[in-house]
Amino acid sequence: MSIELKNVSHVYMPKTPFERLALDDITLTIPEGVITAIAGHTGSGKSTLIQHFNGLLKPAAGSVLVDGVDISRKSNEAKTARRKVGIVFQYPEYQLFEETVAKDIAFGPTNMGCSEEETLERVKKAMEFVDLDYDKYGKRSPFQLSGGQKRRAAIAGILALKPKYLVLDEPTAGLDPKGRESLMDKFRKLHKAQGTTIVLISHNMDNIASYADNVIILNRGKVTLEAPPAEAFSKTEVIRQAGLELPEVKSIMNELAANGLAIENDAFTMDKAVQEITEALRRAGKC
Repeated sequence: MSIELKNVSHVYMPKTPFERLALDDITLTIPEGVITAIAGHTGSGKSTLIQHFNGLLKPAAGSVLVDGVDISRKSNEAKTARRKVGIVFQYPEYQLFEETVAKDIAFGPTNMGCSEEETLERVKKAMEFVDLDYDKYGKRSPFQLSGGQKRRAAIAGILALKPKYLVLDEPTAGLDPKGRESLMDKFRKLHKAQGTTIVLISHNMDNIASYADNVIILNRGKVTLEAPPAEAFSKTEVIRQAGLELPEVKSIMNELAANGLAIENDAFTMDKAVQEITEALRRAGKC
């Protein structure tokens, strides 16, 4: 199954002097079981788009289906479908509000009607996943945590809902390189272990190159590209028109190819690039 958008448009402040078309006739599919990256410059419509995935925003035109169910309907089936999508917004630590970390993480499962026993189990597993020890941090105020710990606690609150589709809006914003890598590796682990479909919202093309199976480029509220990474990163002009940069590895490989090194030039990750360069040098008799 999948998340499907069919001819979706969204207008902010309609019929006012400040009316703005944020999404323009978007049709796309987020396939189940893969990591899809949605990239675009600030103002491209990324955050507006993902808020349609679980009904936080309603389209001015078009429809949104989660596993074949139109989530705009007022029915139990639509409500269940909306709950399949969990969104971790940029800087989720600002969403913490309960008196303890455990209560904050338990808020969602409790409101879903989970029993106390199941809620506690979900809280503990979510905290374990984000490396927050339940005995040490469960009864602490979330406002006593460090910035990185707050980020992890907020993410645990979404994971405790056990979403089928996990949407991550710039999840590594503000983190140092080690923190970015650690957090993204955890999401990849979740994807592989549980088959969770992940939607990664980012303008960091190196992150996208490392983790995504599918790439969607947004530019001024329109989808301008939807393709696997190898194909997407070959569309240099489309990416630049969207205000984005190629992954660093891809840029280096383009320079090497332009300067005469006979490489296949379809690498966009470091491991693949090293392999291609080594093979090219071997063919040239230089190693």
